[in-house]
Amino acid sequence: MRAAVVIGCAQVLALWPGTSRSLVTILAALAVGYSVGAAIEFSFLLGLLTLGAATAFDLLRHGKELFDAYGYLNPLIGFLFAFVSAVIAIRWMVTYLRRHGLEIFGWYRLVIAAVVLVLLITNAV
Repeated sequence: MRAAVVIGCAQVLALWPGTSRSLVTILAALAVGYSVGAAIEFSFLLGLLTLGAATAFDLLRHGKELFDAYGYLNPLIGFLFAFVSAVIAIRWMVTYLRRHGLEIFGWYRLVIAAVVLVLLITNAV
């Protein structure tokens, strides 16, 4: 229970623009002693619940407009394809991270930070 509270509180950092909710969750889980595999699974399951709840809430608020504009079949087909592609992507990501670790994401963030810094210094943005 303590680990779940710590991980949940760490997600507040994801409110900072550009911060990855899943990476914050994974790093917090690793910090409280979870294995890489368990941290990844926890993060993706938490994301599934969070995004699922947000989608359900939005559907309750705007579902009538969606179904009036597109009918029932098109959104259902879209949901099915999105679900299948998400399962494939998550399985690939979990397998990749178990074999290779998180280093690539650290380097990726540093490269992006350097590019943004250069763009800011040169007034390109």
